[in-house]
Amino acid sequence: MSLFKTVPPNVVQSIRAFRVPELQAEAVRLGQHFLYAYCAEAMTKQQVLSKIAQAFYFPKHFGKNFDALADCLTELAYKAGPQPGFIVVIEQLPNTQKFDKEAREILLDVFRDSADYWAEKKVAFRVFYSFQ
Repeated sequence: MSLFKTVPPNVVQSIRAFRVPELQAEAVRLGQHFLYAYCAEAMTKQQVLSKIAQAFYFPKHFGKNFDALADCLTELAYKAGPQPGFIVVIEQLPNTQKFDKEAREILLDVFRDSADYWAEKKVAFRVFYSFQ
């Protein structure tokens, strides 16, 4: 039985009742990429983007801005070859003066746009996140 019976294939949502090991096991079961970033130590947009870039093995030339993040999550991954799907977990996004609600919303919008991009290509792209 699929862990995702009530989760659409292209979605960005709070991690809620899911646990990271369960999500990772489901990625393995489905043969999909599992991308995990733990951002608890990050305080700024640059630090959050650095944590994600490092965890997701983005190229060294990654620009550490939201446009570069969008490019890496879509075009770069698409050009790398056929993709089996993605399960993305971003834990403990900060709530600080330098990474406030607006910055968090922009970050999640980048992931939502990426989910839409992959939906057009019929590739699952599920993102689960949590805040500090």
